[in-house]
Amino acid sequence: MSWGFYGRSQELAELTAILQRGRWFFARVTGRRRIGKTTLVQRALAASGRERAFYVQTPDSAPSGVLSTVRDAMDTFGLPADRFPRPDSLLAFAQTIEALCEAGYIVALDEFQYFSRKHLAEFASHLQAIVDRLSARADQVPGGLIVLGSLHAELVALLENRDAPLYNRTTDQLELRHLDFEALLAILNAHADRDPYRLLFLWNLFEGVPKFYRDAYEQDVLNTNRRALLERLFFRSSSPLRTEAENWFLGELRGRYDVILKFIARNPGCSNGDIETHVREISPTTAEQAGGYLKILIERYQMIERRLPILSPPKARRGRYYIRDNFLRSWLAALQNSVSATSFRPIDVLVDQADARLADAEGPGLERLVAQLYEERSRRSLGDFALTHRIEGFWDRSDVEIDLIALDDEAEIIRFGSCKRNAERLPASILELRGHVERFVNAHPRYRTWRQELVAIGPRIDDRLRATIAELGAITQDLVDLTNEL
Repeated sequence: MSWGFYGRSQELAELTAILQRGRWFFARVTGRRRIGKTTLVQRALAASGRERAFYVQTPDSAPSGVLSTVRDAMDTFGLPADRFPRPDSLLAFAQTIEALCEAGYIVALDEFQYFSRKHLAEFASHLQAIVDRLSARADQVPGGLIVLGSLHAELVALLENRDAPLYNRTTDQLELRHLDFEALLAILNAHADRDPYRLLFLWNLFEGVPKFYRDAYEQDVLNTNRRALLERLFFRSSSPLRTEAENWFLGELRGRYDVILKFIARNPGCSNGDIETHVREISPTTAEQAGGYLKILIERYQMIERRLPILSPPKARRGRYYIRDNFLRSWLAALQNSVSATSFRPIDVLVDQADARLADAEGPGLERLVAQLYEERSRRSLGDFALTHRIEGFWDRSDVEIDLIALDDEAEIIRFGSCKRNAERLPASILELRGHVERFVNAHPRYRTWRQELVAIGPRIDDRLRATIAELGAITQDLVDLTNEL
């Protein structure tokens, strides 16, 4: 079966409707790299019947490099030079956009955030004048402008800051997130199988990034074993994902935050104190900057997130740090060192090493996967639990540790979950969980009168284990149960 277009039905409908207005618009499409922004625009153009389009991917370079790229793109799209002269300045480029929109073209500028660079900053002012002129006669302008961006903070600086030239100019905004589980399961149904361990492996590695699943499909390893997929996608000289993280994630950082990123990737859930201690050991001269680096990685690059235990106030000091993106975390924690050593060690040894490290990371990964499944099922009114709070874990200084807590305020049900990649460990974990639940309820006595449910969760749980866990008074759920209705 050939590769299809998975998920994004709502976003596709929204963008198609924008294109079908037949009047001027200025739309912003955001999302991490490889999430499918360009593909969505292509699909929407086809669905809307808009044939005139001009697309350019902005390079992170000097004005001369940007203009060279624009001129090459104009040649590629067959724009006649006598009607659309090739721009020789950023002002001329903005004027070219105006002329194209007036002629009914849809102009798409990818990696638009690079225009926040100091040496390109004048372009935003030039574009503001163009946008204002086109907006003033929107009904007479059949074309439109779409800007696509992957670095959220820099895009916000261009379009949302009150002192930015383009502030309040966009007419439409779309944000592309990871594919939901319904779309991922559709991919597996079409090209592999829904084995729960395959789902966990692929999601922990690729999360909901469609480009990575397509790479696996095109390399004919989406339905094969773990080692073959890793070798084909990462360890050969022609592997499509061999340089993905370095080129599209870490290249932006130019090595400034490597120590912190690697430590958090390899120690998910570490504290601020853990990070500062590690940085002090590795690089004493930069230890004092750790807090500032964390702030930049959280707010500007959105690579790290700080999570709090459920029910904690926003300023609580018990935060834990995690890499937001599964692919980046897997690269830093399990793949980077092994892939970089392919010139010096046997590939079989390196693939085994990376696979073992990825398997270790699938324990915490299972907790995140289950939390997202709970949220998606509740949003679709599926299953046996209606969430009223985002599902989170709980921890405190007295070694209370609960993987998942879900709240249904309306029915006054609170569910405590234990997640284990190795399902054989679930009975013992349920016995331990009871003590943690008691200490949690002592700290939050309002939940003592609620119905308390214990749930044991693993990738696959057989009938024997289900019977054992039921005797302990707990519910069992595996990834088959949690994905069946999706």
